[in-house]
Order: sequence, then C-alpha cells, then structure tokens
Amino acid sequence: MHNMAAGYRSRIHISVVIPTLNEEQNIPRLLPAIARQLKGAGYEIIVVDGGSNDRTAELAGRYGARVLYYAGGKGGALAMGLRTARGDILISMDADLSHRPGELRLLISGIEAGYDVCMGSRFICGGGTDDMPWIRKAGNKFFVFLVNSIFHSRYSDLCYGYRSFRRSVLPRLRLREKGFGIETEISINAVKAGLRIIEVPSTEKKRMSGEAKLRTFRDGYAILRTILKNVGR
Repeated sequence: MHNMAAGYRSRIHISVVIPTLNEEQNIPRLLPAIARQLKGAGYEIIVVDGGSNDRTAELAGRYGARVLYYAGGKGGALAMGLRTARGDILISMDADLSHRPGELRLLISGIEAGYDVCMGSRFICGGGTDDMPWIRKAGNKFFVFLVNSIFHSRYSDLCYGYRSFRRSVLPRLRLREKGFGIETEISINAVKAGLRIIEVPSTEKKRMSGEAKLRTFRDGYAILRTILKNVGR
C-alpha cells in the first residue's frame, strides 16, 4: 500500500512558480529546501525574474530552476510563470523565505483532495504571521470583509500569495493584474467562476534577507482598485 501511494505521488507533476527581484541571498536557501520537500514527486521550479541587478537569475539557474524574465510587475510575472508551467498542480510562492517550504505538501494535498484552488491562510487555526504590523493586519481584515461582502465568499485571508491551483482551472482565473493586486484578483475570480476553494493554515515568517518589496499604502490602493474593478464584471 505504501508503494502504491508513493507511485501515485511520483506521477504528479508539480510546478512551483516564484517571482523574484534581487533575491540572491535567499535563492540558495529556498530552492534546495523546495527540492527536499518535493523529492520523488516529479516537479519543476520556475523563477520569473523582474529585472534583478544582482545574481538572482544566475543562482536560480544554477540551482535547477527554469528562469524566465518579466519586468512589468509581480502579477504579470506570476501569470507568465503559471501559464508556462507544465505541472498538473501549480503553486505560487514568494522568494523571500516568508513562505515555508515545509507547507508545500499541505497545498498539494488540497488539490489532491479534489479542490481547484488551495489558499494558504494566516488567520485560521494553525496559521499565523511573524511579519505583519498592525496597519497591514487591519488593512487585510478590511479587504477580506469587503470581498466577502461583495462576492459572497468566506475567506479569512486575502493578500497572501502561497497558493496551489489545479492546472485545468487556470484559464477561468482570468489573470490580468500586473502588480500586487494579483492575489486579490485570483481570490475574486475563483469565487466568480464557482471553483472549489479551500483554505489551509500557513505561517508567514519574516523575510530572511534583502529588502521588502511591499509598500503598505501603495499596494493597499492597488488591492482596493482591483476589488472595485471586479464589481459587476
């Protein structure tokens, strides 16, 4: 029985898509950690670099990732990576080690259990965050309330990019956002498309090295704009 399960897992092809910008200090830790978690699963790692001026792309290639280039924003980079991916299960992940590779199996299990989208959540039992000041926490809570009220969803988290997808539903997510509104767009379009969605607990760690790309007010405005743009669409 154990061998049958192992054989089943080995046939699943998993694609992990990671947008990057100046992450040379984190890539040598992140990519081997992903490889350890997915050993025997049949996987690929796709790094979509946004024009790094350090050795991010070079190191990603050295550690076995397929490297693509897109300098038009995180959302566009993620969409490119997901569309290029060959896996049956697609996973989006940040490069700064705030997303724990040890949770990859949980995201994969959500799709294996029959869901179309499996979203990591910091705000359900078992989840948490070490990297969210009160103003971002309040903003996220407000945006969750807004999306749930408008689109009749039941999300506990919204602006978190550690997620997995069934490859076949990707066209129904209609990814258009080029910037930080991409996670919100995915959440809204998944509900509007009637996809089977599950949230699983995830613990967000502090960025390991390098400079954070998120800007609270700029990106908060982008998220609000994404929500309002999708009303009545």
